[in-house]
Amino acid sequence: MAVAFTGAGWIPIETNPDVIQKVQQTSAVERFGNHVPMGSNTLYTPRSGGVVLGRWAKSTSAPADSSPNDSVLLASDKIGGKVTVAEEDMSDSLASIVDTKSVDAGSSYGKLFDNVTLGITASKATSGWLFDSLYYVLTQSDTVTGYTANANLTTGATAATYDNLSAALGLYEVGDFFDEAETVVIAHPSFKQVLRGIKNANGDPIFQESSNGTAGGGQAATARTLFGYDLQFSMGAKTSAAGSANPTGKPFIVFGNRQYLQVGDRNPLALNFQDSQTGIGVDTDENVLYFRARKGFAVGAPGAFSMLVIG
Repeated sequence: MAVAFTGAGWIPIETNPDVIQKVQQTSAVERFGNHVPMGSNTLYTPRSGGVVLGRWAKSTSAPADSSPNDSVLLASDKIGGKVTVAEEDMSDSLASIVDTKSVDAGSSYGKLFDNVTLGITASKATSGWLFDSLYYVLTQSDTVTGYTANANLTTGATAATYDNLSAALGLYEVGDFFDEAETVVIAHPSFKQVLRGIKNANGDPIFQESSNGTAGGGQAATARTLFGYDLQFSMGAKTSAAGSANPTGKPFIVFGNRQYLQVGDRNPLALNFQDSQTGIGVDTDENVLYFRARKGFAVGAPGAFSMLVIG
């Protein structure tokens, strides 16, 4: 489907179903996350330490709950880039080139967004991003929710096994934020071979993968599960010092409650076009495609997730 190109201003390309599909295929955080509309660069969303109920005796005051309450800050950051295309390559088939580059941009965006939201090992003050990743959040204590630093982060394993996968999942399952219906799994594709070889006590593979029959190899939602929970693989699920669309760090798998995977929607992935007839393109007879998105992210509660890092 061709992008509705007008030659002026930022054009949202997430209205293109091919781009939407590519983003969802490559970004597990975009697919699974709890999306929150943002009307400004920052937004506070309420967070509760829980609600404790008890027996309310007849003709007495209701039992008081002392659980703390605060907010989680969603801060939007900008992701983008530019692509230079010679006038000769643009003049014959503008729409197809724009579509192709838009789908490619969606793929790059998805991998980068997953990496910066899940895998950056440094704080936002060090990495330069305006929000902290899940990895970093799991290394910090949270007095509001009672989480202890590194409690749900498992590192040092040289390989994924049935036992350490089960143990990592168990750290999340025994916590206050476990919800079976909302549980999702995000893993780097390097886990595929390992998972295919792991069998349960009956000798059956624990990883089941199938397609819904959609043409092209099941381009829509698939029936991937791990331990009964929805699973998506992401190339962004590797550790990184500052964030990358092609991270080279250690692969990891995340188990957690999708409702606490807060994604702030400020501006969708969009395209702008600088033609070769005006501005900087005149000198080189080249066109420039600019891509931009503004997104926020926050971990609602660290205890709502666990992560196993391999290597």
